[in-house]
Amino acid sequence: MLTVGYIRVSTDEQDLSKQKHLLLEYAQQQRIIIDQFIEAEVSSRKTPQERRIIELQDLLETGDHLVVAELSRLGRNMLETLNIINLLSERGIKITFVRQPELSTSGTHGKLLLAIYSYFAESERDYISLRTKQGLAAARASGKLLGRPKGSRNKRGSMLTPFVDQIHAYRRLGLSVNAIQKLINPLLTKPVTYNTFKYFVQQLPIQP
Repeated sequence: MLTVGYIRVSTDEQDLSKQKHLLLEYAQQQRIIIDQFIEAEVSSRKTPQERRIIELQDLLETGDHLVVAELSRLGRNMLETLNIINLLSERGIKITFVRQPELSTSGTHGKLLLAIYSYFAESERDYISLRTKQGLAAARASGKLLGRPKGSRNKRGSMLTPFVDQIHAYRRLGLSVNAIQKLINPLLTKPVTYNTFKYFVQQLPIQP
């Protein structure tokens, strides 16, 4: 079992060493050893890759333990944070928030917290989906053309092309491909399979 400490600071006023000391102090109190630290000195507005979240997800495996100073260190917004927690928890990875032990999934109420995190993540995704549908409905009501012009040839040959901007927006929020598919599929005349959707997303150019 691997215990990993994740540290992120976003301003010059914050100090990586202070967070590291906090995590080491917690480890000493709990008589555990932090095997590795992943440190990121970047703004929360940066991409998951720049914040080394992707590296963190690739490193952790079932049974591992993630130690973080607090909830806000993981994501740039609540939805992204919840998605990261759910993703890691589904893989059997326990998370401890040193400054917020009541929010840690490694505690006695871990299962209850996971259910709560999952509920709020799903609620937020539903809210985003509702806002998207309302926006599309408003655009149609105002006479705006949605998607490619009638009779024109689809450049990518996919019904997903009109939703590229939305897909990019969801990716910037940190949503998984599976979560984005669930949001986009109801907007299509014919739902696409996960593999088809995943392939389409992988072909899209990376946006900053």
